[in-house]
Amino acid sequence: MFDTKSGKWTAAIATALCIGLSAATAVFVGAHAATSLEAGDDALIAKSLATMLRAGRTVISRNQDKINDSKLGDKGLDGKTVVAEAVKIYRETSGIDPASIEPNSLHGKLLRLEMDAIVEVLDGHQQTINRQGVGFKGFIPAVFGRQVSEAFGRRAVGLAEMKVTAPPKLVRNPKARADDWEGAVINDKLMLATWPKDQSFSELAKSKGKDAYRTAMPEYYGATCLSCHGSPAGEIDITGYPKEGAKVGDLGGVISITLYR
Repeated sequence: MFDTKSGKWTAAIATALCIGLSAATAVFVGAHAATSLEAGDDALIAKSLATMLRAGRTVISRNQDKINDSKLGDKGLDGKTVVAEAVKIYRETSGIDPASIEPNSLHGKLLRLEMDAIVEVLDGHQQTINRQGVGFKGFIPAVFGRQVSEAFGRRAVGLAEMKVTAPPKLVRNPKARADDWEGAVINDKLMLATWPKDQSFSELAKSKGKDAYRTAMPEYYGATCLSCHGSPAGEIDITGYPKEGAKVGDLGGVISITLYR
């Protein structure tokens, strides 16, 4: 079985399980094993896509002071540079080199489409990022994440979708609102005090009328998030939105990955 939290196989699927079973039972076990393998592949792909998105956001977060430096012109943060940094973080986080993933596999195709989306977003914002005489540029990790998800969706039509959403009261951009499935998972699972920290939820479910493997990955506020989302609640932050009064460790967002079948 594939463990969606650790990203590792916990047990091998062995054909020997069918030995000594009736023909009908053997067929059932074989079909179940194939389904488990397919679900395991989907879980791995979903985790990989989320890892790359988080890596890219980390690059933007680490460079916020540079981006908002009104005196500095070229920030050296074009698409190629940011992807290279994101790949480095991805390798450190997952222990996998994206270049080692078979490019013709679904995993390889989707990961490369995501990296292309990162390049598109960064290259499209060069004028904003490099503008002198302006401090806060509005190009923050949340904006980066949303736009990369949208660019990825345009490239992966019919194959996959990705969205960064959140509990209803935390959504600032209407485009990030949870759909019915995401909303139910957030409310009935991820927001529960008993839900294990960092544990994702996945299942086969419909999306836009199509069969899909859907994953919701919780994300929690860190200390750097509180400058915009912390206390005092209601105070207007640098982006122009009222702070939510959040604390470190509160559920702040959800990466939703949809893989169509």
